Amino acid sequence: MILSFRPSMLCLPLALSLLTAVSAGASGPRVLPEGKLPDDARLQPLKDLDGYFPFTPPKTRADWERRAGRVRRQILASQGLWPMPTRTPLNAVIHGRVDRGDYTVEKVYFESLPGFFVTGNLYRPGKVAGRVPGVLFAHGHWSDARLSESSPAELRREIADGAERFEQGGRSKFQSMCVQLARMGCVVWQWDMLGNSDALQLSAKLVHGFAKQRPEMNTLEHWGFFSPQAEAHLQSVMGLQTWNSIRSLDFLLSLPEVDPARVAMTGASGGGTQTMLLAAVDPRLALSFPAVMVSTAMQGGCTCENACLLRVDTGNIEFAALFAPKPQGMTTANDWTKEMSTKGFPELKQLYTLLGAPNHVMLKRGEHFPHNYNAVSRSAFYTWLNQHFRLGQPAPVIERDYEPLPRAQLTVWNDQHPAPEAADPDFERQLCRWLHEDAQKQLAAAQATPQRFREACGGALEIVFGARHLEASDVRWEATHRTDAGTWTQTLGLIRNARHHEALPAVVCAPKQGRSHAVLWLSGAGKSALFAHDGSLVAEAQALVDAGMTVVGVDLLYQGEFLPDGRPLTHTPRVKNPREAAAYTFGYNYAVFVQRVRDVLTAVHAVRRMEPSPRRVTVAGLEGAGPWVAAARAVAGVAIDQAVIDTGGFRFGAVRDLHDPGFVPGGAKYGDLPALLALGAPGRLWVAGETDASLALAHAHYHALNAATRLTRFAGDPHRVRAAAAEWLRTEGQP
Repeated sequence: MILSFRPSMLCLPLALSLLTAVSAGASGPRVLPEGKLPDDARLQPLKDLDGYFPFTPPKTRADWERRAGRVRRQILASQGLWPMPTRTPLNAVIHGRVDRGDYTVEKVYFESLPGFFVTGNLYRPGKVAGRVPGVLFAHGHWSDARLSESSPAELRREIADGAERFEQGGRSKFQSMCVQLARMGCVVWQWDMLGNSDALQLSAKLVHGFAKQRPEMNTLEHWGFFSPQAEAHLQSVMGLQTWNSIRSLDFLLSLPEVDPARVAMTGASGGGTQTMLLAAVDPRLALSFPAVMVSTAMQGGCTCENACLLRVDTGNIEFAALFAPKPQGMTTANDWTKEMSTKGFPELKQLYTLLGAPNHVMLKRGEHFPHNYNAVSRSAFYTWLNQHFRLGQPAPVIERDYEPLPRAQLTVWNDQHPAPEAADPDFERQLCRWLHEDAQKQLAAAQATPQRFREACGGALEIVFGARHLEASDVRWEATHRTDAGTWTQTLGLIRNARHHEALPAVVCAPKQGRSHAVLWLSGAGKSALFAHDGSLVAEAQALVDAGMTVVGVDLLYQGEFLPDGRPLTHTPRVKNPREAAAYTFGYNYAVFVQRVRDVLTAVHAVRRMEPSPRRVTVAGLEGAGPWVAAARAVAGVAIDQAVIDTGGFRFGAVRDLHDPGFVPGGAKYGDLPALLALGAPGRLWVAGETDASLALAHAHYHALNAATRLTRFAGDPHRVRAAAAEWLRTEGQP
């Protein structure tokens, strides 16, 4: 079982000492002039939520289907929804009915997870005949939103500006939406964002204002949200909020009068973010209307709108595009959406046209209004809904006035229905623990066969470790200097990834005879690990070359020639956002660990294209590089024939610092490093730094694939790992 893999750091001090020794003992030849860094796009400032996020429409429907599948999987993984949490009983409680003649209002709470309550109000038409449409209404970051009312002064300004129409009904934009929709014949569920109105179990300060890491929540067993452990298991308040949206749809569809073919969702600002995400991942929605949120500019500033992995190489326009070709409307205001009519919407229109539904996407412009979900925007939604759900209302649909209910008639908690304890840190820990154990039970069940485990985990791990498809033209070897060493040659150069504008300094040590076997030798010190003090090859590398193998050394990102001062990276870069939430950096950029895994895959591609083309490619990860190679091997498929890995006992789940070079969002969720080793089956593997117990899953998978002899565990002197690995390569590891 995955749960049996406990983080072990016993071998890390040894691995670090070896890395230090290698770093101090050799520098190796340079590809670039002293002081010059590689021309690599990743050395530019990191992307953040205020970047530019354009959407490039696909050329064909098939192209879009492939891309949409990848992005949808990325959303699910980032939200902690791969695998989907167990749908436990909602145990919905509906009470406090208020009858207003042409509509009714009720108080509702249900459990999206055991003991975790979603709260809100249910609006229904006064008379229901047959099945009627259902609408999910997610509010944004308005204070105490569902229960609030505008001040008289604020309301007068809005009426004067044309944002609201009525002195009575205009007091609550949230009730206005629900009342009008119920009058139009829809059942409406309006629920609270986490930390808002009656949603008390997680505080608003935590959910929407998290600023600084909490040492008491940064523990290996009983962690809280925003901790390195939570992020390593892809647990986030945004994911919890997305799960509440899914369960809200479950609740709405549990009502017998709701037509499952006519369910819509809308929301503004943070509610627009929730709308986009649910529309992207849940096929049960038939219409979507995210207001004042879809944009190529700012992507969502709140911690509840950001999650690690979510917007790496994608953004909100593409999220909205995932709903195509179903009907989708959106609005703009004098905010980050103000350029939408020229940046973003034309591309969405182009996609909808490609998919045969050019009139199923609509933009209601409102740049003369501030950030809002005002009466003008609401009317656009009513009219769009009326058109596509065929409600028979005169168009455009205009609100009618009504009398808002006071707070006491909306709040779900009272003496008969007491509120749960507010902002209880122990409950937060229990929630994280439940999510962790539920996911592990599902993943453990999938471990029965290698095929099932790869199906359960493979797609998510491709997202976690940034696996990418490379065409032959993407990668090229650019030699800069060649030296004849008698029976072999040393060539310096750059491995260039043209698609991603990346450049890796590398050295190729090739025998003049043989060359059917190439060894990509990776170390925590970079390519300098191949060289001794005097510039000669270290004994292990020389022995491989003498045996007819081509040995390739590479500086991965922030190694060797990437370091202006030559000092190993100890703390990874972060965006300038002062809040210590990982998602502000890793929701838009891959972690350094992941970048190095991607570099391994690029280097493998380059080695595969060498002349003459090697019949076998081995990737060796030693002296700190083992975990990168394990991850690359797990997602590389047949591109890596065999691997030599010293893990040093590393575990993602034991990393206690978000900017440790070993931190990876999601790294611990899918079985941690032992599972990565297992996913390499049936390819040949020589591994050090592990015990028989920690390799239990790998042994089981190799045995199931009739490849038990292809897995070799080194149990000798840890100081002899490099020599033992080279010896294995020269004997058992040959073609």
